[in-house]
Amino acid sequence: MRGRRSDRPALEEALAAARVHQAPLVVAKVDRLTRSVAFLSKLLEAGVDVRFADLPSIEGPTGRFMLQQMASVAELEAGLISSRTKAALAAAKARGKRLGDHRGIKLSEQSQVAGRTAQADRAKQRATDLAPILSRLSSEGITSASAMARALTERGIPTARGGTKWTALQVLRVTARAEV
Repeated sequence: MRGRRSDRPALEEALAAARVHQAPLVVAKVDRLTRSVAFLSKLLEAGVDVRFADLPSIEGPTGRFMLQQMASVAELEAGLISSRTKAALAAAKARGKRLGDHRGIKLSEQSQVAGRTAQADRAKQRATDLAPILSRLSSEGITSASAMARALTERGIPTARGGTKWTALQVLRVTARAEV
């Protein structure tokens, strides 16, 4: 998980599980969870006891204050890193350095074949990972590709490219690769 993102479905699942089981949510480091004081405040008001391995005692008002100060420092650090990165990229661009991807560069035939093979392997692995979920959907009576696409979208399972909405065609391609 990235500390700067606020759309965190896995975190929402963990918070829900902690509330259901009335158990604390344990996080390794404050700055890996969030670099935003606003997000941290929202999290602390979620009705879950959150414990941090890098700050063992955050009990009471003093602990909450210390936690918010750590998040403030992490937020400042993220902003400074962003500023330095933007300045370095601007300086590199001013020196004539080409930034971004390298489209237009002719790859050797061997590199192209290796790239296609790697991409096919990743697609096969993704399909294999999704096969149990698709089988479960099928056993629940969800059998059409469009119904499976809706179910995958509703369950918050990202597409191969990180999208949030599945299509029937994507499901058909995955099922063909996974031999479901």
